[in-house]
Amino acid sequence: MNFSGRDWTVFLLSLLLAFSIWLLHNLSLKYTEFLQVPVRVRCEIEGHADISTNSGDVVARCQTSGYNVIRSSRKKKGKPVLLHVDRAVLHHRGGETFFMTPDDLKEYAHLIFGENAVVEYFLTDTLFFRFPYEVHKKVPVYPVHILRYAPQYTGTGDMTVEPDSVVLYGEPSHIADIDRVMTEVIRLNDIKSNVHGSVRLEHVKGIRMSADNVHYSQNVTRYVEISSVVSIQSRNVPQDKELMVYPSTAEVTFRCAFPMSGDPTGNIRFYIDYNDFMQSLDGKCTVRADDLPGEVAGYEIRPKVFDCVVNEKI
Repeated sequence: MNFSGRDWTVFLLSLLLAFSIWLLHNLSLKYTEFLQVPVRVRCEIEGHADISTNSGDVVARCQTSGYNVIRSSRKKKGKPVLLHVDRAVLHHRGGETFFMTPDDLKEYAHLIFGENAVVEYFLTDTLFFRFPYEVHKKVPVYPVHILRYAPQYTGTGDMTVEPDSVVLYGEPSHIADIDRVMTEVIRLNDIKSNVHGSVRLEHVKGIRMSADNVHYSQNVTRYVEISSVVSIQSRNVPQDKELMVYPSTAEVTFRCAFPMSGDPTGNIRFYIDYNDFMQSLDGKCTVRADDLPGEVAGYEIRPKVFDCVVNEKI
């Protein structure tokens, strides 16, 4: 009997199809097997890490499908299942050690072995897990941003974040030197209106934070520019001294919110603080300004640095 190449192809495809049907049928059947799955435990325990540092093997005799038998055998060699448990089922042995009994595991059997697995009994007696001690510390959140405004627009005030601080959890040596956390960089271009959004916090290795994201907002206003020549005054100078400032005047360009109901810059005073002079190394100081009214979004002053000399009063 002769077979052509086409006949062999049809025969092999039929054989492959028959094998696939047989395999799918057998995998869908129920089997009774011993299944073994490694697990780690996650639980909120005051003063301790939220995830155990070790894993434990859960072994049980189960009725399940062939699919699940294969799935469990792969889990046995792979990454442990992370089991989120209630604090009530995690018993404290002492120190950093906590444990679970087979009775505690029953309600989590579907998460460990799969939805269609029925546990007949556990071979595992007691599982012990270590949750290291942790300390906590509250630190501020600093937004990191690169904002580019459209012409004649600017931000008013600082960017705010909510929450403006987070609690760090970790081993004492990990959090001792951390005094702030940063956001990922917020990059915005051609800004013409108030902006807001959500941004992730920069991850700190070995540290757990009370929040992973914060909400940011920045007020934006349209502005007009007003230029003025102002005198530079001195403040907090001792009565027996005189602080001379060179040059004694400066050109200031104010950015004022639009529209304006009047000139909001008239009462702003610019000055050199005597204490700043005393802390300078070469007598060069920058100018301070009285609190700016809400209508003034900012200013630029020229020059930026002034030479100062102290004389004794005669």
